[in-house]
Amino acid sequence: MHTITQATLKQSRSIDHLVEGIETSDGAGVKLTRVLTGKLQRRLDPFLMLDAFGSDDPDDYIAGFPDHPHRGFETVTYMLSGRMRHRDSAGHEGLLENGCVQWMTAGRGVIHSEIPEQEDGVMEGFQLWLNLPAQRKMAEPWYRDFPSAEIPEYVTGENVTVRVIAGSSNGVAGAVTRDETEPLYLDIHLPAGATFSTALAETHNAFIYVYRGAVQVGNTRVESRRMGILSNAPASDGVTLTAGEEARLILIVGKPLNEPIVQYGPFVMNTQEEIHQALDDFRNGRFA
Repeated sequence: MHTITQATLKQSRSIDHLVEGIETSDGAGVKLTRVLTGKLQRRLDPFLMLDAFGSDDPDDYIAGFPDHPHRGFETVTYMLSGRMRHRDSAGHEGLLENGCVQWMTAGRGVIHSEIPEQEDGVMEGFQLWLNLPAQRKMAEPWYRDFPSAEIPEYVTGENVTVRVIAGSSNGVAGAVTRDETEPLYLDIHLPAGATFSTALAETHNAFIYVYRGAVQVGNTRVESRRMGILSNAPASDGVTLTAGEEARLILIVGKPLNEPIVQYGPFVMNTQEEIHQALDDFRNGRFA
């Protein structure tokens, strides 16, 4: 278990506003909740999309996500429960299982599939899209699976368990770092009555998504299946969460790129011309 340096905050961020996700489907009909949509991309720069999926009905997920392309950003898939097989055109293959994280840099272009390797049981998790800066949008594709045992965890004095997927929290470094966007990605489990604090860079955009129970941030209660966008008040140096009941949530924070965002489906670039080029490259087999 990791040794922590518990943050003492001067002022916690508050909730700017609450967001209820949109029920939709993607891939070959996988049912999911789109929490972070295109209209929030500027507000939550560098994050482009967050999907939450969770069902024990195989009809909701069994068809998975057959071959589809990406260019210009990174995908971060966090499996809470279930088994999903990844294959891509760059030659990567991996199996996502309970507690596993898959981090993929699409870069200049990759075609991949994500297909369930189960016919019953719960399939639950998140997929986050993280933008790439202009100078890295055409980088070589990269992929890595992090088994659950490789995700650093710590436990606070109030028995809050924190999994550090990316960035650093209370002195514990996560599995992944990114210099340009400086993402912080935490999975936080709070017992009833517990409080948790972590420092956040005041320049960064941040949000929480509660997937079990409810938490209190200042005067605002964030219920299960709700996103709470955290304020960017310059005097705030972190966030404090309190759980009246047992709760689980993810906290996601990143440094904005402040670059143009031009998206066409699975391609996210800086100009319309780059989107046209992405389409041409994909149609003519020039992805990895």
